[in-house]
Amino acid sequence: MSFFPGEKLRYAETHFKFKLPWSLLYRPWPEIIFDMPFQVVPGQTPVLWIVVRDADKFPAVMESVELRIYGKTEERKSVRIDAKMEQAIDFLQISLADLKPGTYKIFPKATVSCNGQKKTFTRWNLPRLKPKPITVQILSEVPPKAPGFAAGEMHCHTYYSKDHVEYGASPAVLQKAAKDVGLDFVSCTDHAYDFAFTDEDYTKEAESPVPRFQGLRDEIAKLPMESDDPLMLAGEEVSAGNSKGENVHMTVMAPEAYLPGLGDCGRYWLDNKPTRKVTQILEATKAHCFAAHPFQQMGLLEKFIFRRGYWKHEDLNLEKKHGIRGIQFWNGIRDEGFKLGREFWINELGKGNYLLPIGGNDAHGDLNDTTAVATPLVSLKHSREHVFGKVRTVVRLPQDSVAGQSPLTQDSLNKAFDGDNCYITDGPALWWERNDDEREKTVTFRARSNSDFGGGFRYIRIFGRRSLGGKLARDEEVCMESQVAARQSTDITVHADNFAYLRAECETGDGHFAMTSAAKLD
Repeated sequence: MSFFPGEKLRYAETHFKFKLPWSLLYRPWPEIIFDMPFQVVPGQTPVLWIVVRDADKFPAVMESVELRIYGKTEERKSVRIDAKMEQAIDFLQISLADLKPGTYKIFPKATVSCNGQKKTFTRWNLPRLKPKPITVQILSEVPPKAPGFAAGEMHCHTYYSKDHVEYGASPAVLQKAAKDVGLDFVSCTDHAYDFAFTDEDYTKEAESPVPRFQGLRDEIAKLPMESDDPLMLAGEEVSAGNSKGENVHMTVMAPEAYLPGLGDCGRYWLDNKPTRKVTQILEATKAHCFAAHPFQQMGLLEKFIFRRGYWKHEDLNLEKKHGIRGIQFWNGIRDEGFKLGREFWINELGKGNYLLPIGGNDAHGDLNDTTAVATPLVSLKHSREHVFGKVRTVVRLPQDSVAGQSPLTQDSLNKAFDGDNCYITDGPALWWERNDDEREKTVTFRARSNSDFGGGFRYIRIFGRRSLGGKLARDEEVCMESQVAARQSTDITVHADNFAYLRAECETGDGHFAMTSAAKLD
């Protein structure tokens, strides 16, 4: 929940009063937000979504929508909607099929009737929050991607994650958005604790969390799965206990059954002990598990109220049969949490633990930007961080299951994460190909960008850690083959020498970033 500094942003629930008689955010109207994917790949029709929440409590009619679209020139479009809004949550669509490649700012204005009143607002009707434009880039080229790899969103939330101050999007909306932004799969990681409470009252425990968890699985199973439809997976974000008895978050990709984790759900005030330890959760599933935002910064109140902490080496369970498979330290933004998490991952590589680097966004709906409750009952806030699909994990598929040749399956994706070859990116492609010839071991790094993502590279840095007398060197070193001011299609081959592993990072001319997993050599 968005109570204290360090928490993520998400669609804002403004009607919950915490059993108090007042709230500065409360209005007897449904929450209405215009949203749209931050980018759209060639071949997809841009769609503007109108997200309507709590219309079952406050029935309303949307009478018209006017769009001001700023690209190279200004356009205005009037759309007659005349839609009755009476559901708990609904997603209305407006097609923007005639948008050409380029970057646009869109100001949607809506006229809505509710409770005998008619109001006109821009972008959203959220109280005490200044409207912001939708910014969307219609790409001129398909985003670069390594051949034989699949790109996915590894950390996001559907409307099964909802409580006093937040809610998400439907699996169907996320699948459409994933196709628009160029993803091959989506791992929906809804909060384990939200499954355990009722839809009607966020503070009331359900008789069992299983029906709601199964509801997500059933809803995803009904989605279309043609060759070009992104694979949708029903997963969880589980609150679990670290080695110090603090709550940390772990994402689980399509577990076999519901996994409990209510420690920091915020429903029990100071009764915040972890439901299960990390090791117990790992023992309870065979699914791939990832340390989520291991060093996301938080305030003292958040640590005290929710007993939240950070991941430790001891929590990874690497000496057991089933351990953490990767570390999701890129959580929508390259902030202090990213820097500390990246360092944690590199330190594990130095211990011979070849964990995968994972990128995700922790988006709750949030296709273009994010709104959130800043202070419950009092104020909201806005950010352009944690946007669905912006940071993606791209993993090499088994040779018998290549994305684009046949529908991606959960089995082939699980096998892909069994491997060691992936990269994380918010734009360019950067991957390695290992030559295991005993006579001359080499690793070739391939970096690809295009004009949509800043063209050529400011740098391509290659890092390696040497194996000296059977022991790993204390620090990585930057390899002399690294380049600055590199072309947008660059290949670099590095000889293994006595390196235990090699890996790479790159940044384009406009700041888009990518980094690879470690290519093990010894």
